[in-house]
Amino acid sequence: MTTIIEPRVHDLGDGFVVRRAVPTIQARSVGPFVFVDHMGPVVFEHGRGLDVRPHPHIGLATVTFLWSGAINHRDTLGSEQVIRPGDVNWMTAGRGIAHSERTPAPERAAGSLAHGMQTWVALPKAHEETAPAFYHHAAASLPQQRRDGAWLRVIAGRAYGEESPVKVFADTLNVAIDLEPDAELALDHGHVERALYILEGEAQLDGVDIPARHLVLPDPGTRPKLRAKTPLKAMLLGGEPLDGHRHLWWNFVSSSKERIEQAKQDWLDGRFGRIEGDDEFIPLPQR
Repeated sequence: MTTIIEPRVHDLGDGFVVRRAVPTIQARSVGPFVFVDHMGPVVFEHGRGLDVRPHPHIGLATVTFLWSGAINHRDTLGSEQVIRPGDVNWMTAGRGIAHSERTPAPERAAGSLAHGMQTWVALPKAHEETAPAFYHHAAASLPQQRRDGAWLRVIAGRAYGEESPVKVFADTLNVAIDLEPDAELALDHGHVERALYILEGEAQLDGVDIPARHLVLPDPGTRPKLRAKTPLKAMLLGGEPLDGHRHLWWNFVSSSKERIEQAKQDWLDGRFGRIEGDDEFIPLPQR
């Protein structure tokens, strides 16, 4: 039976809401994805914007994709990159990286809209301690298909006969879906685990209504048909299941509890490095 999950809602202030669909009791992970966050949509008035202060990660890769707005990424490798709609930012944390995410100065001055998704991919055990890295892929570099009112963009991994240039560590499914009203799309069924998140619009899956801002887990091996009743934005994700249990604490993901404890101490001791031009930081949570 298809499972529908209502995400937990976090209000970050200034009207900026994040909906976390994974992890939940029903889905601790989907393929390699251990966090699925829907950001916005939000309208920032002039002078305001997103301000995620420097914070650390280990054992994962962050994947950022926007439908609208702009985010300036900075990290301890010296990377600085503004991501815009349709682009992909892939940051491999590996043995450790810190980064910040803020609204760029021009958009902050003028006011802007922000809407997108950030997901976390747990790295396979053999790659958990790989060297940190950051990659930006412009929208034009991603495989795209337009047909019968559907616009598909393969963010990472493979789907619909296409393969993204984004380097992945395990079999991955990650597709941005935009459908016009009455358009239909059969979900790619070439992966062991799948989930569909509806960001915006009224949808049906095999004729059954699916609420917006919810995560849908289709039955394995099936190829259900997604239909848009109104203009629809969605993300299809999944892939190869994790190669064992993962511990999640704050921004750290690892197969080892001891490794997470070490990461906590490293952040307290300033061993993740510094971000040029961004001297703030998020303190280690007291929990």
